[in-house]
Amino acid sequence: MKRRGSGILMHITSLPSLFGIGDMGPWAYRFADFLAEAKQTFWQILPLTPTEPDHYSPYLSPSAFAGNPMLISPELLVQDGLLSTTDLQSVPDFPIDRADYPSVVSYKAELLARAYDCFLRRGRDYGYEAFCGSNKDWLDGFSVFAALKKRFGPKTWTDWPAELRDREPDAIRSVSEELRDRIEMEKFFQYVFFRQWLALKRYCNGRAIQIIGDIPIYVHHYSADLWANPTLFKLDENKRPYVVSGVPPDYFSETGQLWGHPIYRWDVLRETGYEWWINRIDHNLMLCDLVRIDHFRGLVGYWEVPAAEKTAVNGRWVNGPGANLFQALVKRFPFLPIIAEDLGIITPDVREVMRDFDLPGMKVLLFAFGERLSTNPYAPHNFERNCVAYTGTHDNNTTRGWFEREATDEERKRLIDYIGHEVDAGRVHWELIRLLMMSVANITIFPMQDILGLGPDARMNTPAAPYGNWQWRLSPDMLKPDIATKLRAMTELYRRA
Repeated sequence: MKRRGSGILMHITSLPSLFGIGDMGPWAYRFADFLAEAKQTFWQILPLTPTEPDHYSPYLSPSAFAGNPMLISPELLVQDGLLSTTDLQSVPDFPIDRADYPSVVSYKAELLARAYDCFLRRGRDYGYEAFCGSNKDWLDGFSVFAALKKRFGPKTWTDWPAELRDREPDAIRSVSEELRDRIEMEKFFQYVFFRQWLALKRYCNGRAIQIIGDIPIYVHHYSADLWANPTLFKLDENKRPYVVSGVPPDYFSETGQLWGHPIYRWDVLRETGYEWWINRIDHNLMLCDLVRIDHFRGLVGYWEVPAAEKTAVNGRWVNGPGANLFQALVKRFPFLPIIAEDLGIITPDVREVMRDFDLPGMKVLLFAFGERLSTNPYAPHNFERNCVAYTGTHDNNTTRGWFEREATDEERKRLIDYIGHEVDAGRVHWELIRLLMMSVANITIFPMQDILGLGPDARMNTPAAPYGNWQWRLSPDMLKPDIATKLRAMTELYRRA
């Protein structure tokens, strides 16, 4: 992360495909070719973990380790002989510009079940057995959990029969035998996912493209991780959290943000040598070349709220593991390819950990044009080299959307003063891209929507909006050669190629 480079932020779900959602098939490889043609060295994605119905957020997953089966490519299953071409002849008329999650889940579940039946007929192969063996620590528990979720439907695991909720050995043995076929099917889905993903990663690495992944700091209460490791979290006798995560009231919200995730028992984790967290980092560094830790500051100090509260007002700051966790990580990973998401109000103790372990933070250019532009840490003239600079993230509006809908007249004027000439909505994205390209930041990342100059309809996520997120997709006709040419020229000009 010490050399100059640039890249594009786009999740796998946003790729074109025939099947209602982006996947790891042919268009993923075409996008990698586009990145290589444009001389980009990074492809940043969102978490690859499974998503839940209703919100489909990659940040609220039933597993911190499993892959999302909806990202499996049917076309690659045909290449592997697990589906036939006739299986893909009746594809529904999915929209090309949005991920249609409910329809996709229904359609792909049937395809994946057919692929599993073919797999059984052919007989297990060595690769499958090796995968199950090397991932046993998380795969066995997740597969049983997923099978039980299928049986009990919308019930949460805390409402399952007590012997299953508490994972009593006899009950788990009995249900594992009873649900053996479904459990094996879940393992097969994971085997296929990881095989397809790692093949794509090898292709990207072969084209000098590194993958930047994403780790949400917290895990979902209704996850296999909580079910399998309840002692690592602050849970009551019924395995429900008695305190939850959030952030305190601030300039943006009088009541703060109540996220509702369970809180880690860092004292217990420390006694284990932080084994669960080390395994999580190790797993993600197998999938990606670098990882961003979302809400990094929570590893140093976090806001803890009683679970009965309706807002985050009545919380308290609690010390996290801080440097002690990173000392344990350094023993396992002498070089930590970690990006700290340090947006918002960051205290000196967080900065100290980042400095001591040489972790780059994030700069978001859309935050730069407030009243104190000259001293704003997100303004390019205030960057340090060891940072990752973005026009915006998946949580921001697009650059054009910000310019048209969110920026005040004063912010637009400051932007014009900063770049030294007038700019309109049709060109503002390239102006901000250029500002970052010429900055001292070692790494610059641009959402694909900003490369294309798309408006607010292409926004990926609006925080606190319960519906309508994570749906944007790249239309096949958008990856035009002239865009790669323009991006490559700028990348070479500013020595980021």
